[in-house]
Amino acid sequence: MDLNLNGKKAFVAGGSRGMGKAIAKVLVEEGVDVAIAARDIERLENAANDIRKNTSTKIVPISFDTGDKESVDSAIKNAHSELGGIDILINSAAIPNGSPAAVRPIDSLDENALIGDFNIKYVGALRCARAVLPYMQQQGWGKIVNISGINARKAGNLTGGARNVALMHLTRSLAMQFGRFGINVNCIYPGATRTERTPEAMLKRAKVLGISAEELEKQDFAPDSPLGNFICRLVDAKEVADVAVFLCSDKSSSISGEAIATDGGAGSFISY
Repeated sequence: MDLNLNGKKAFVAGGSRGMGKAIAKVLVEEGVDVAIAARDIERLENAANDIRKNTSTKIVPISFDTGDKESVDSAIKNAHSELGGIDILINSAAIPNGSPAAVRPIDSLDENALIGDFNIKYVGALRCARAVLPYMQQQGWGKIVNISGINARKAGNLTGGARNVALMHLTRSLAMQFGRFGINVNCIYPGATRTERTPEAMLKRAKVLGISAEELEKQDFAPDSPLGNFICRLVDAKEVADVAVFLCSDKSSSISGEAIATDGGAGSFISY
């Protein structure tokens, strides 16, 4: 399907690895010029070199910190100048699975860690949106995709769940306020997702348990689903990216303020 994105300009927060990098790759395949942004400039440059293989599309690595407003504003301004505009914003920056100091039982929860994690993901996404929205309003077109997470629909992970629920609320608030300017804002709920770091992590766990990585994957996901891996499975980052990039196109112009789960069916079996 031709998504008619050729020539568009995108800013991908959290684009140095994981789902952000996967989304940047698919955007580039669709002819989009992309700025990938994260803290680690070396990792960003490596990601940019990997993404730009066999393409003439422009890829700009930009170091920034979503936890700092001045850093965000400077990065967005720089990206706008380098790319010649910003049509698309992907908010994928976060501490993976939340701060370790915040993912604890309530009686031992580190409040400062929780607040810091919230600042990086939720407030960081708000900062990025506020910085790009004037450009989108001026041109009368824009797409924002926020990467939340399935913890928003589960109990237990206090930091991951809270920040993800808040990001969905932000999604609907932005969609309501800026829809009249031709701006669509949507949210994706990934579940457990295979990225470049997954094989090593699963192999380490499997060795400890004395089983193969394939057996470990079945143990992790099959019990969550009455239909086993036919429904509930580990999703590849490319699958999440395909949905995100569709939401960046006019093919999805009727969708705004919505959340789409890309969790391999796991959400179908969550008890609310």
